[in-house]
Amino acid sequence: MALRLALCLCVYLLFTQGAEGSINVRIQLFDFDCVEIYKQPAFQHPLLKNHKIQETFSSYEDHEISDNYEKKEHCPKGTVPIFRQRNGSESFHLNTSDHLGQHFATMETSMLDGSIYRGAEAEISVHSLNLQDNQYSKGQIWLENGYLGQLNSIQAGWAVHARLYGDSVTRFTIYWTGDGYGKTGCYNTQCPGFVVLSRKPIIGNPFSGSSVYGKTSFYFTLQIFQDISTGNWGLKLDNEVIGYWPKELFTELNKGASQVIYGGNTFMSTAEISPPMGNGYFPVADFLKTAHFKNVFIIDSNYKRAYIEEKKLRLYADYVECFRVTYLGYIGSNGMCFSYGGPGGRCSY
Repeated sequence: MALRLALCLCVYLLFTQGAEGSINVRIQLFDFDCVEIYKQPAFQHPLLKNHKIQETFSSYEDHEISDNYEKKEHCPKGTVPIFRQRNGSESFHLNTSDHLGQHFATMETSMLDGSIYRGAEAEISVHSLNLQDNQYSKGQIWLENGYLGQLNSIQAGWAVHARLYGDSVTRFTIYWTGDGYGKTGCYNTQCPGFVVLSRKPIIGNPFSGSSVYGKTSFYFTLQIFQDISTGNWGLKLDNEVIGYWPKELFTELNKGASQVIYGGNTFMSTAEISPPMGNGYFPVADFLKTAHFKNVFIIDSNYKRAYIEEKKLRLYADYVECFRVTYLGYIGSNGMCFSYGGPGGRCSY
């Protein structure tokens, strides 16, 4: 039985150092139920009835599940936190450019050469935005394979999603689909699929701060990787694997990803007003004044972490009057970088 946590216990999980600061995820246990690990939503999926939880992972480096938690910042041993979705929220499938109202500004790998990818990694700046009820704005990574109704996609990053969460708070958010946003997939743990491993409440939780224009940049480090031995897709934040998507959810991604996408995505309101993307400004080279990704990597077909070959890069912005993306190249310790974003507005064609 889920353990209802009535007290407001707010603790802070240190992620990675930013350009002039650090970003924390605000752990709010009252938004979560602590559920026995084998009774979490994932195991209601018919293909996962006999699934054995994976505890160690291997990609270009080995990963283990963390069990080193400070007092009061986690669920009890043997349980995991499941975000308590607000009443009236839905399972959304509006994450593709085929749906009217979507806009994108991204850096992505080419699909023309047949390359296969086993993962992706980046440091992503976090931003606060004020959105209307039917809008969302995201900064995230996609890994995909397949076409149209066979599209497999896993996604993770930050999102301001007023309709999903009922507020305009920037939260860590994940998504998956196994059939091109048709009948399968959902956000977070709204449906059976993603297996939560961490006892820290992270998925659906708000960030405790964000970048401040012209003053500070705040980041988190995100890695999505395919495990060498099982083919499952792990999700890692900073130094912790917080969960994974079992390979059984997919028909195409179990072969690896044919495309990796990094950047921003928005969805407009019924008033046909697109919300801002990134920090709400068009991209520039100054990290303190732009939404950006730095230390952008792929994990190649040989499970080696590498920079993307520039000849395989594609920049995509579907409506440059509202949103743009700028490739910044290699900048010292920041590695491969790009900036993206824009003010939004009336962006229909």
